[in-house]
Amino acid sequence: MERLPDNSGDIDKWLTLYHSDGVGPVTFLKLLKYFGSVDRALGATVRELKKVDGIGSKTAEKIAAARDKFEPQPELELAHKLGVCIMHIRDDRYPTLLKRIYDPPVVLYVKGTLNRADNLSVAIVGSRRCTLYGQEQASRFAHFLAGAGFTICSGMARGIDSAAHQGALSANGRTIAVQGCGLANVFPPENKELFDKITENGACLSELPLRYEPLSENFPPRNRIIAGLSLGTIVIEAGLRSGALITAQSALANNREVMAVPGKVDSPLSKGANSLIKQGARLIDSVEDVVEALGYIGEQLKVHVTAEAEEAENAQRDSLFTEQALRLTGDEQRVYDCLDKEPVHIEEVINRCSLGAGNVNAAVVALRLKGLIKTLPGNHFAK
Repeated sequence: MERLPDNSGDIDKWLTLYHSDGVGPVTFLKLLKYFGSVDRALGATVRELKKVDGIGSKTAEKIAAARDKFEPQPELELAHKLGVCIMHIRDDRYPTLLKRIYDPPVVLYVKGTLNRADNLSVAIVGSRRCTLYGQEQASRFAHFLAGAGFTICSGMARGIDSAAHQGALSANGRTIAVQGCGLANVFPPENKELFDKITENGACLSELPLRYEPLSENFPPRNRIIAGLSLGTIVIEAGLRSGALITAQSALANNREVMAVPGKVDSPLSKGANSLIKQGARLIDSVEDVVEALGYIGEQLKVHVTAEAEEAENAQRDSLFTEQALRLTGDEQRVYDCLDKEPVHIEEVINRCSLGAGNVNAAVVALRLKGLIKTLPGNHFAK
């Protein structure tokens, strides 16, 4: 699979400012907005820094004193060695949905690939100490959604997260893992093989420097990225103190859909998901429920995803549909005409059709579910 190209331009300067004391995602974006460029922010005096909204004297002095202390070159060399791309928020490749949250990561470390098709993403999260039922549901939902063209996002933790990634991979679908440590580490370590598979069929991401260890304080901020990458978040088996609830809260705070799979009323692992349902989260027990919860996109796909779920459950996929027997929308016909018997990457489909990425994604999913095209590894499609 084609890898992401080089780092974002001037990424060394972005890293230098980002690693200054007192500079987090929100402060960085305020600096960028006020000064117009990272160069100007790096050269600003304490007096100029104090003019930025929310930056007082102490913070301004911290930033001015620390902004020359970080040496980006070793980080860039290690990233190159590991095959990791470092991109900033003004890079065109930066995920569109993530950019819209209140505190998006200023810098993303990416191993694998990101593409416009990932705008059609759903997060699946839950407890590390899950039951067999929880694992089965995470894998089932991920498999069917990935098979229908959605990208599955999660945190690659033990339990529900790992089951979700594996379910997506079993459908030859795309999946994105957000780590709570730097990408020079794999956490948990037993997921090294899963990590490698995800980078071949999606991407592993982190906002943390490459060598950062998986410390407990890293995970709540990590969860906002999972929610931010996704149209909606599904919670499967989570205790009342589970990090999955932080992901759900982040989704709500950024006007994204929150869904939950109900569990046994007497199980501690079900209390978090069941509590979310009591508070108004969408109760889901089928893929159709997920699609319905996603609003306009879901309405366009509802009938076809219902058929897909039923066929997958019964392992009786019917490929006897013909183009003539199905009424295609204008976008579906246009996308269908752009494909042939040879595999075509989704990015090439978008270029050939001259349609928006969202229109192409919806059309591809509909055509696949109508049995007119096939999904191939690496986000390729063919008739």
